Amino acid sequence: MNTRRVVITGMGVVAPNGTNVSEFGLALKKGRSGIRLIEQLKELQFSCQIAGLPIYKKDYLTNYFNTVQLRGLNASGMEYGVIAGSDAWTDAGLSTNTSDTPLWDIGVIFGTGILGVDKFREAIYKVDEGKVRRLGSTTVIQTMASGISAFLGGIIGCGNIVTTNSSACCTGTEAIIMAYERISSGRAEIILAGSTSDSGPYVWGGFDAMRILPHKYNNNPTEASRPMSATANGFVPGSGAGALVVESLESAKKRGATIYAEILGGHVNSGGQRNGGSMTAPNSKAVIRCIQQAVKNAKIESKDIDAINGHLTATNMDSTEIQNWSQALGRKGTDFPYINSLKSLVGHCLAASGSIESVATVLQLKENFIFGNINCEDLHPEIGSLVSRDQIPTKTLEISPNIIAKASFGFGDVNACVIFKKY
Repeated sequence: MNTRRVVITGMGVVAPNGTNVSEFGLALKKGRSGIRLIEQLKELQFSCQIAGLPIYKKDYLTNYFNTVQLRGLNASGMEYGVIAGSDAWTDAGLSTNTSDTPLWDIGVIFGTGILGVDKFREAIYKVDEGKVRRLGSTTVIQTMASGISAFLGGIIGCGNIVTTNSSACCTGTEAIIMAYERISSGRAEIILAGSTSDSGPYVWGGFDAMRILPHKYNNNPTEASRPMSATANGFVPGSGAGALVVESLESAKKRGATIYAEILGGHVNSGGQRNGGSMTAPNSKAVIRCIQQAVKNAKIESKDIDAINGHLTATNMDSTEIQNWSQALGRKGTDFPYINSLKSLVGHCLAASGSIESVATVLQLKENFIFGNINCEDLHPEIGSLVSRDQIPTKTLEISPNIIAKASFGFGDVNACVIFKKY
């Protein structure tokens, strides 16, 4: 039974429009996009040659990896996750464990869809060339999915759960809910929760082949990601990582920690790929049930939700998602909560999307604003018939939300919804 209060005490992010929380928060407020032309995609003749790609110089990594760890490092998801996770830990005022005894009440739940695609490619070539002994000692850690949680767990010295979850686009949101449940039930005090996603053509190529990425905006990348727009024609691929330090309220108070927000509860479910649900499409009944159960678990009423950070990928499912929110909450028109989609600014960061978007959600609560949706001035008519235009801001609003719902819906017909509250 969940009885203890749970809060967020630290955050880190590596996003296409900001590689630290301060830079990322400013980009949200200013509506600054991180979507750009990727020359490699152009050279490889992708239809969609743009993406949301985090930008930093390689020597930046020396702040997070030692010389030995950097040798042979070729896994963007590992880089993003370690930067975001380490920054969140430092932001929470926590230090790494230098003793020989593990920290039994501290753990890591850090998800990913796939890790080390480029490292896999490098390994395949070396093996095929008969150079297996030249693979290097870090190939396994960079290519096993749990490499990211294991790496972070070793840095911190965790003695509690250290695991990697993987649920497509729900991964990051699910990780936060898993951390909340473990702490609220008394099985841990602090958990570093988040998710990461590799970048590059070997990750994004499959989606390009599926023809679900926009191909008409290669010359104007920042206009390509258009959630809730009548002219949306596919999601822009992205990558990065988000991390949150999830902690019991007692522990946070005892440490005198800064508290960003409280987690009231959440829910994870699946539509079973039934009743309209499939590998790529959600079962609306399951989505509605997930949202309603999250509200119930949070012990609030649907009318208490001030804003929604939706999944909203800029596909033809956006209007269905809005319909599901409206039905789940029993709200529409001017009564509908404010709603936004981070994907208009960074694209769809796949397994990292839920955690990066949760950082954005918590920042809105802490800093009293609702960021605007760019590229949806031409609101989809089906959405406009359900929701007042005023509830879908195109510019940042300086208001003070109290409760925000964050949801993710992923391939495999899986759903996750978490409820955050101002502390």
